[in-house]
Amino acid sequence: MIRSAGLLGVVVDPNAVNEISLRSRGTPRIANRLLRRVRDFAQVNKASHIDLACAQGALELFEVDSLGLDRLDRSVLSALVESFGGGPVGLSTLAVAVGEERETVEEVAEPFLVRAGLLARTPRGRVATPAAWIHLGKTPPSPDLGLFTPQ
Repeated sequence: MIRSAGLLGVVVDPNAVNEISLRSRGTPRIANRLLRRVRDFAQVNKASHIDLACAQGALELFEVDSLGLDRLDRSVLSALVESFGGGPVGLSTLAVAVGEERETVEEVAEPFLVRAGLLARTPRGRVATPAAWIHLGKTPPSPDLGLFTPQ
């Protein structure tokens, strides 16, 4: 990312680089996209360089949280937890609940949510893991309710 910052002609503090990297899902393409957006935020705010506070402010404005979840990711998790009690729920139903195409949920949001351990695909449908509940600030259901059974 330091190379990308040089190509963009922007000075970035190491702490800001770390913050952007942590929220990039481990994907260079996303890290570069976030860096460009943070740079734009810094320019609008007439910052001479990108420091940690600038990076955090920009990422908060762009609704990228500490795990790298964006609006779509949080919508999927919120729908699972708040509308469907954690699941299981079918992909089409989940897509309708968040107002997105089925393919968008399946190909854009779901892979990262599964890798992050926040969503599980079961034979009965998608379920929110206990980590998803906690990330949303909710108390996960008791394991004896059988709502989440890891595969």
